[in-house]
Amino acid sequence: MFGKRSFASSKERSGKITKHQTKRSFRDASKQKQVVADKLDTRKDSPMTEGSPSLTSAIVTVEVGQESRLFAAHEDVLSHSPFFAHLLRSQFFESANRRIDLPTEEPEIFSCILEYLYKGDYYPRLVHDKRRSNWMLEGAVVASPDPNKGDRAVAVEPTFFHTGVGDVLLRDTAVYCAADRYGLEELKKLSLRKQGLQSGIEVGTSILRSARYAYDNTPDSDSKLRAHYLALIIRSRKTFKRSGTMQMEMEMGGKIFFDLFVAMCNHVDDLVEANNVRSTPRTV
Repeated sequence: MFGKRSFASSKERSGKITKHQTKRSFRDASKQKQVVADKLDTRKDSPMTEGSPSLTSAIVTVEVGQESRLFAAHEDVLSHSPFFAHLLRSQFFESANRRIDLPTEEPEIFSCILEYLYKGDYYPRLVHDKRRSNWMLEGAVVASPDPNKGDRAVAVEPTFFHTGVGDVLLRDTAVYCAADRYGLEELKKLSLRKQGLQSGIEVGTSILRSARYAYDNTPDSDSKLRAHYLALIIRSRKTFKRSGTMQMEMEMGGKIFFDLFVAMCNHVDDLVEANNVRSTPRTV
């Protein structure tokens, strides 16, 4: 609930120009065509929208997480985030020793942020399947059209262990919340879209735990991720009815369950209204 880079550039020189044509195989041409087809449009808040990111600016050291894992990034690349741009402006006179500390951030999530800032996406990338005319995650399981062949590729694990929470969360949810903190609006859209393509998620605990994390780390005005989880819980209601997880979570309370109550009431109202429309006799 994404311009393209040009590969063709000619240099005009004075005098005669001699062109040397090289033979290209059909395999090379089809391979290049596939790469272009699978390339994802870059995002507005990524340096990739301006071509290659600037790699001539100062190097900034970023210390991340409880274990103080070190990352290095170019100042111009980091500055595409309003959050980091503000921090770097405050260190204007410390050009020889730029450093940012993020003690509460998860290294795995910051790695996704950095990959996005440099490349316009993060693993697993969002790729377009032109043959099926849909979007999918790189490495996701795809059903083979040949019944004699098994499914190809391997599903990407959608969760990771969050040390701050002390348990497993959905990676895209943590990326969304981090993007919100760092002011990367296009990354929020990308991570939200990826969440809708994930499969094989353990419903009983991962969804509720990640939903609570989303509520704790986004403002009340940001309803997109919250609405995603409310719809996901409603769709998975049969599983929650059979387990004691939902009861335990509801006893803990929180705004998420009031929103869930409202969403379910609206869902029931929609079903009743649709049923009334079908049962109303038509008049000529």
